[in-house]
Amino acid sequence: MRGRLRVPGDKSISHRSIMLGSLAEGTTRVSGFLEGEDSLATLEAFRAMGVDIEGPNQGRVVIHGVGMHGLKTPAGPLDLGNSGTSMRLLAGLLAGQGLELTLTGDASLSSRPMRRVTDPLALMGAKVETTEGGTAPLHILPVPSLKAIDYELPVASAQVKSCILLAGLYADGETCVTEPAPTRDHTERMLQGFGYELKKEGGRVCLKGGGRLTACDIDVPADISSAAFFLVGASIAPGSDLTLEHVGLNPTRDGVINILRLMGADIEVSNQRSVGGEPVADLRVRHAPLKGIRIPEDQVPLAIDEFPALFVAAACAEGETVLTGAEELRVKESDRIQVMADGLQALGVDARPTPDGMVIRGGALHGGEVDSHGDHRIAMSLAMAALRADGEIHIRDCANVNTSFPNFVGLAGDAGLGIEAAHD
Repeated sequence: MRGRLRVPGDKSISHRSIMLGSLAEGTTRVSGFLEGEDSLATLEAFRAMGVDIEGPNQGRVVIHGVGMHGLKTPAGPLDLGNSGTSMRLLAGLLAGQGLELTLTGDASLSSRPMRRVTDPLALMGAKVETTEGGTAPLHILPVPSLKAIDYELPVASAQVKSCILLAGLYADGETCVTEPAPTRDHTERMLQGFGYELKKEGGRVCLKGGGRLTACDIDVPADISSAAFFLVGASIAPGSDLTLEHVGLNPTRDGVINILRLMGADIEVSNQRSVGGEPVADLRVRHAPLKGIRIPEDQVPLAIDEFPALFVAAACAEGETVLTGAEELRVKESDRIQVMADGLQALGVDARPTPDGMVIRGGALHGGEVDSHGDHRIAMSLAMAALRADGEIHIRDCANVNTSFPNFVGLAGDAGLGIEAAHD
């Protein structure tokens, strides 16, 4: 894999730019917006609630904010497709709006656990109904007001933390969230970018309800989760020298770089700068022989979305790689531990799933047929495995790649991966 490329914009930041821009006073201009299905689901939800949004046009979006209390009841349910971020953050953001709303999604989203957000919201006085199994659709009922809470997260989750903080914007008093391990802090950074005051101390974040958001300009960095496939691909493919431009290097998201470096990867960080409160840099990655490691548990929350790609790196490394403390992977778009283990085993890799991780012994990869189970990150990770396989890899059920990475096939092909999309 060779050359220079810029992967699409960060999904987490794209979501939040629409949410906060819609509630701000004034006009927010966004560049680098990810035009993937997940972020577009968030955009369409706010359009349905009466927000005037122009674009997206080549990553540019203009949002005419309606203020903290300007949203209107939509004509029907808000369909959030495959996007867990949209559903969990909107549950908090909409709980105190005084509107009756229903949030729905596709089959995958409708199987994911939602009580992790509806339980703390109930403590705040919100009324959010789920199915008997604690899944979507979510039915939000109007309540007179929300009350602030001081909440300790049972598991490290940026989505749950963000949900509670966004509900806290509408609560009486000061809402605080304490997390057991660091998770991505895009919500906190962007709230401050929109002029909202909050306090951070260690793993604790607090904000007072009743404030205002002021429109601003946002340049979305390239998504490190999308860059991860190319970091792994260039690391495992002999002769590679690839530069990824304008990648977001938020310290709550850089686990994939730390873990790859521990395995022996050659990754050079240059041109470091700050864009809209988010650190950004260019990453040059060259082929290097990787070795198996025991992945430090303190890095797990900082790389939670990148493990499918890291599993491929482990399959190409010399020796054994052990991951523990990552049970969260079992409730993503798919059970990423089981699905990746199945996929790697089909390619001849010794991959043993455990309740909270995986043990992978590196070795030769063969061609074969694998199933991504409709999970975009699984599909793209297994595509990179082809760089070291001795035959073709056929990956089934890949339509969801567009949720996070439109034109993945084109960019990966330009960088040197022999890849084509086949339509059944």
